[in-house]
Amino acid sequence: MRTDSSPGTLPAREHLPAATAGTPVLDVVIPVYNEETDLQPCVQRLHDHLTRTFPYSFRITIADNASTDTTPLVAQRLEQRIPEVKNFRLEQKGRGRALRTVWSASDAPILAYMDVDLSTDLNALLPLVAPLISGHSDLAIGSRLARSSRVVRGPKRELISRAYNLILRGSLQARFSDAQCGFKAIRRDVAQVLLPLVEDTGWFFDTEMLVLAERAGLRIHEVPVDWVDDPNSTVHIVKTATDDLKGVWRVGKALATGSLSLDRLTRPFGDDPRDRDIQDVPKGLARQLVGFCVVGGLSTLFYLLLYSGFRQFSGSQVANALALLVSAVANTAANRRLTFGVRGRGGAVKHQAQGLVVFGIGLALTSGSLAALNAATSHPAHSTELAVLIAANLAATVLRFLLFRVWVFSDRRDGDDPADPADPADPATAAVASHAPSSPTYPTASAQAGGPFVPLPQRPVPQQQNSTMYDTTSTYETTQFRAGDAADGTWRDATMRLQPVRPHDTDPGDAR
Repeated sequence: MRTDSSPGTLPAREHLPAATAGTPVLDVVIPVYNEETDLQPCVQRLHDHLTRTFPYSFRITIADNASTDTTPLVAQRLEQRIPEVKNFRLEQKGRGRALRTVWSASDAPILAYMDVDLSTDLNALLPLVAPLISGHSDLAIGSRLARSSRVVRGPKRELISRAYNLILRGSLQARFSDAQCGFKAIRRDVAQVLLPLVEDTGWFFDTEMLVLAERAGLRIHEVPVDWVDDPNSTVHIVKTATDDLKGVWRVGKALATGSLSLDRLTRPFGDDPRDRDIQDVPKGLARQLVGFCVVGGLSTLFYLLLYSGFRQFSGSQVANALALLVSAVANTAANRRLTFGVRGRGGAVKHQAQGLVVFGIGLALTSGSLAALNAATSHPAHSTELAVLIAANLAATVLRFLLFRVWVFSDRRDGDDPADPADPADPATAAVASHAPSSPTYPTASAQAGGPFVPLPQRPVPQQQNSTMYDTTSTYETTQFRAGDAADGTWRDATMRLQPVRPHDTDPGDAR
């Protein structure tokens, strides 16, 4: 797995502007390999649909994966005839390689792709990209397995698709419903950080990208789609399934061993409501309570087992003290790591010492309860002793949590990881943030004139452009209109200039 550093923290998500003719808002990539028959009707139908229904400027990019038939000629003719169509040729096969190469070089803030057979109904395209344009989501996928999806396909492909997604849920804890539907979109600023971490260059590219995005806490929007199976599909099911299972093993192993660090992607936008400082709502309290209850439940079982064991050869008071001492050390260590997120050995001795003080208070409660029980009856039953100890431990548990939160781990009461890249006090974070590209501001025509909000303009009339692939170094001027503009007439653009991840990908590993 790739472990190279990300370029830095992403700015907060914002509603994207309506771009001028120089910079389309949407870039739809169609990866093809020997599709000389289907390519022209696909592009023509997609172009007609976007021209009629899409309110922003757009581009259609044909990504040719080393085709050996007349597909390159068809793509060149479409590029010459339709201004919004661009053609890009790769000399190596692999859908993932094609998407990464074209997405990395594109200047459009929203990047999408769909299969050339257009199995997915195009009416789902605008709902797919709308949450990305608004800034609500980071990625969007079409789902054939959603309840409201309408799908026509044979039982063989239906069984394979559902089995594959069950494998993803069981092995990688994936929560998205359909990993392999050829209908996805991503914000360019997210792709800039995420794509360098995706290793696969074939059909597993989609799954790996989604798993990493989900593990990093990015928001994935799912759109139910109408989908009709293409009986002439050239996908080799057995080989694709084998490669996908190998990819599941590779990604699962990397996540389990920690060789792929995703902490640099966690909450990269800084607009998570859980990060807001809201009065009278303690940050991290709910998560800490859950963690403390889980640790406490396990500690209580451990304590009762120890007490029952020590009781075989000692009195109740001695057995209680020994059981509490051993379980208290284990409880403090578990809460230190799992509940309050303290990592490393720094302060461990101090925390254990403070934990022993808390243990002393718990010992006083439970010992006092046993003493009261023995005073009430000379020979209490063992079950009665356990019941009294459980009640006393519940009271001690509440007190232990409060003392842990306000005294033992008071410096970690927000539940933040010391190594959290979002922590501004972390020197490593400050170093990364200092290299993060700044977001330019764009004055709106309305703000300059001091007038009211101006609605988004319609897509400008396309101008004939040459066939040169995207220039990722030039600067594009955009006019931006957005509800709720700042008083000074400026607002921050959420996208960043994208540099190609691997503009000259020559990895021959994918033979498809």
